[in-house]
Amino acid sequence: MSSKEKPTLGGTRIKTRKRNIAAPLDPATFADAVVQIYLDNAGDLELVAKNVESSDLNFSRYGDTFFEVVFTGGRTQPGTIKPDEGERHPYSVLDCQPKRDAILPSVLYIQKILRRRPFLIKNLENVMQKFLQSLELFEENERQKLAIFTALAFSQKLSGLPPETVFQTLLKDNLVAKGLVLSFITVFFKEYLVENSLDDLISLLKRGKLEDNLLDLFPTSRRSAECFSEHFTKEGLLVLVEYNEKKIFEVKLKEMKSALTTQIAEETDISEVIETAKRAVKDANLPDVEIVRILWDMLMDSVQWSGKNQQQNANAVLRQVKTWAGLLNAFCTSGKLELELIYKVQIQCYEDAKLMKIFPEIIRSLYDLDVLAEDTILLWFRKGANPKGRQTFVKALEPFVNWLEEAEEEE
Repeated sequence: MSSKEKPTLGGTRIKTRKRNIAAPLDPATFADAVVQIYLDNAGDLELVAKNVESSDLNFSRYGDTFFEVVFTGGRTQPGTIKPDEGERHPYSVLDCQPKRDAILPSVLYIQKILRRRPFLIKNLENVMQKFLQSLELFEENERQKLAIFTALAFSQKLSGLPPETVFQTLLKDNLVAKGLVLSFITVFFKEYLVENSLDDLISLLKRGKLEDNLLDLFPTSRRSAECFSEHFTKEGLLVLVEYNEKKIFEVKLKEMKSALTTQIAEETDISEVIETAKRAVKDANLPDVEIVRILWDMLMDSVQWSGKNQQQNANAVLRQVKTWAGLLNAFCTSGKLELELIYKVQIQCYEDAKLMKIFPEIIRSLYDLDVLAEDTILLWFRKGANPKGRQTFVKALEPFVNWLEEAEEEE
């Protein structure tokens, strides 16, 4: 066999296959083509949509540029909202009047485009983030248009637009400090609530991780419940004010229940528990009727139940009532509140099989401990309004009521 080396090819160059050659970016040409479609159709968005859909433009590569043309009428310079060189059209979102009827066609137009090209939703996110982060660079009426557009986009359930894209982008300290975010979100709330319920809005805010942080939309110096109520009342958004007040109330109520439950479980001195309850009532502006209901619930929640042993459960409840009678007495300061306590006991005994048979014993104990007056018990017996288990409980309480009436006659 020959030991000669096999010949080799020298100086050859492997050519790059054409499909691996990246064409240079040319957003200017793309933007000019889209602008021309607008101009050719005189801004008729129905016709623009048809021509855009039938075009062979590279939307997957120039999606951000497309939405810049939709919003501003042409390309914007990188990192800013300033117009870039190239053709422009006068039918953009920012060229509309700041009214929902004028801006809604643009939203519906985008919706059509997204149905055919759903991948463009990410580009819409990018452009909206860019504009919302730059709110201070827009004129006031332009910010208003963006807010109306955003509200209509969510109202029309624009394909896949995530709320956090909008709401979290807005929470930039410099925008909040200048009051720009508050102005934007106020217009947004007003427009969104035109066709949607408060529940829809709250659901949207939850998804946008903003429901519990509405005060973060206010400048630091105005970040209080009072300023919140004052601002949105002035703007005619009373439903939002009422919702926020209810939410604050629920938070304070939860805090109060937690504090009192801990004190009751730890058998804190009753005077200290009463003081804690009074402070909480004042802070939360809690109705007297509500505190009576809450106190009874917490006392029963703290009872150590004993399975199916009826007598042990009865003893545990009566022991709890005796221990904390002073707490109940401190808040049952009128016949109306005493009657409310009886109703509360009635409902719990009706709904909890463990307590069904000891209703009369509980009422007798509350009477003996001066929490309930004789007149209140007789009023409930004769004219009680709550029907839950009433017939059964009236019959069970009858011997005690007879005793009260006989004692009254003897006196």
